[in-house]
Amino acid sequence: MKNLTPTLFLLLFIAACSAQEETAAQQSEGMTVEEYEPKSTLVVEEHPLSRAKYPFVDVHSHWFQAPKMTQGAVDTLIMEMDGMNMGVLVNLSGGWGENLAGAVSNMEKKYPNRIVTFANVDFDSVGAPGWTENAVAQLRADVAAGARGLKVYKNLGMDVKDVDGNRVAVNDPRLDPIWALCGELGIPVLIHSADPANFWNPKDKYNEKWLELELNPRRLRDPETNPSFQSIMDEQYSIIEKNPNTKFISAHMSWIGNDLGKLGGLLDKYPNMYSEIAAVIYEFGRQPIAGRAFLTKYKNRILFGKDSYNVSEFDTYFRVFETADEYFPYYRKYHAQWRMYGMNLPDDVLKAVYYENALRIIPGIDASLFEGK
Repeated sequence: MKNLTPTLFLLLFIAACSAQEETAAQQSEGMTVEEYEPKSTLVVEEHPLSRAKYPFVDVHSHWFQAPKMTQGAVDTLIMEMDGMNMGVLVNLSGGWGENLAGAVSNMEKKYPNRIVTFANVDFDSVGAPGWTENAVAQLRADVAAGARGLKVYKNLGMDVKDVDGNRVAVNDPRLDPIWALCGELGIPVLIHSADPANFWNPKDKYNEKWLELELNPRRLRDPETNPSFQSIMDEQYSIIEKNPNTKFISAHMSWIGNDLGKLGGLLDKYPNMYSEIAAVIYEFGRQPIAGRAFLTKYKNRILFGKDSYNVSEFDTYFRVFETADEYFPYYRKYHAQWRMYGMNLPDDVLKAVYYENALRIIPGIDASLFEGK
């Protein structure tokens, strides 16, 4: 090597570097942006949690086959709840009629007060003779059978059609007696309207939800053939305003957890409006200072919710709420490509979000499960 001319040495060096780059390219060949998962080199204190500091109520869970769950499956569920310090789980998928009665019986008979069931409304045939009267009568019967609230799915306002083939808006006047009945019976309405606003935006490099839309292309909403995000949400807000005696829980932080000022304005405007954090903890996790201030101010209006039930995912919620940890991963990459930061919430805020608000809003929850905790 010492006899090489400078020019020849440089050429050999360039060739070696090119070979290394080619090898690296071969090793990463076929890797997509969806698979790219760099390991953080940040060294900071970590406080991972698998159990909440206080018992909590998960107001947003789904058990579609609740009437058919075996006793062993229910036993396992309760064991998992105890391990996480979940006091009560709210099954939003109770259905109506026989399915609702079966869900209440099967989920609650051995473990009374640990599982709460919400009813649903069958929106098929809206506009048929007697539909409104029948829907109201069915909901009244479902509450008598044990339902503690009403869950409304996102298909209302987006996909539900009446008997004439027209879209049924969230604030369709034919549904007004349903919201009024909930106020009369003292049960809350947990209502999911629309989807993240980015589902209506172009699927391009500027869209925060690009990866989710790439993996789930059906979630993209063509604004040419779908009502806009804002129009659907405005329909929801109009029924909240029209029914001040009914408590509405606007699901998923009303899809505006990225704009806490706007959400706070709505909570100020509508005293009967509440919200919950299911599937959007990533919004608080990227704005811990603003998030802490928001939850401190509106601690009596926000409830804990998770949505999809997966024990291994709850720890992210606990960690964002309870610690001051920095730059830790979110559990589902296609929801959020960014890292999480803890808000280190004070105990009074934790208790309000974890269980106190649910005790106040959802009838019949056993307060003794949370006393002295």
